[in-house]
Amino acid sequence: MVRVPEGPFLMGGDDADAFPADGEGPVREVHVPAFHIDATTVSNARFATFTKATGYRTDAERIGWSYVFDGFVHPRARAHVLAGIVPGAPWWRPVAGAGWRTPEGPGSGIGDRPNHPVTHISWNDAAAYAEWAGKRLPTEAEWEKAARGGLVRKRFPWGDELAPRGRPRCNIWQGDFPHRDPATRGRPATVPVDAFAPNGFGLYNVAGNVWEWCADRYSADWHAPRTPVTRVDPQGPPTGDTHVMRGGSHMCHASYCNRYRVAARSSNTPDSSAGHVGFRCAASA
Repeated sequence: MVRVPEGPFLMGGDDADAFPADGEGPVREVHVPAFHIDATTVSNARFATFTKATGYRTDAERIGWSYVFDGFVHPRARAHVLAGIVPGAPWWRPVAGAGWRTPEGPGSGIGDRPNHPVTHISWNDAAAYAEWAGKRLPTEAEWEKAARGGLVRKRFPWGDELAPRGRPRCNIWQGDFPHRDPATRGRPATVPVDAFAPNGFGLYNVAGNVWEWCADRYSADWHAPRTPVTRVDPQGPPTGDTHVMRGGSHMCHASYCNRYRVAARSSNTPDSSAGHVGFRCAASA
């Protein structure tokens, strides 16, 4: 884990290409106590240690299926694709038997990617791992402060330019979404948890690769009023049906979902899982 110092930072964004419904703004000064956070997202190997020690079964394993991007479904898993699509995102296919051990469905595996981020993880799964590890999930404010790496009001963890000097700094969709991503070239869509250079605090892949769960329940406007609970170590709204996800994933693309910006946010229900969602843990200093 790395230590993030106590102090205020400017949270949120007002980018012209932001999604107003997501509630990225207003830009506001938020004070966060010192805390520790994992330098990387939890890997397949680390999650395997947890399940071996506890016998834990993920929500996807208990439910019997999870969402896989259509272009990544393993050939042997085509027979396991279930009926139904996600409104507005027909590239997501429910696949019976898909889960963290079989990320592209039956026939796939993680034997050759122990250092890749674990995927198909629900908020419930992430919270269970964190408790076992003696940690917790980061608050949304902690996550964003850590992801910014000490930079002020920059679009990305390394600055304002997506690919400085033409060099990619994160794992996002490179081609024509959702039809073709030449960057994958047959390899798994994720990259190792320590791929690319870390940010100023030493965190890897806080943009792209996999979405990361936060502790907070989601609201598009709870944080907008300037009050002590929203400006000093905010913990998120007290009620809500979904939880915050941050950082974007390997499936984000400027033409559809440019939520790999550091201020961007999304959400999902606590029992949902898919092939582009993982997590990292935090701990109070």
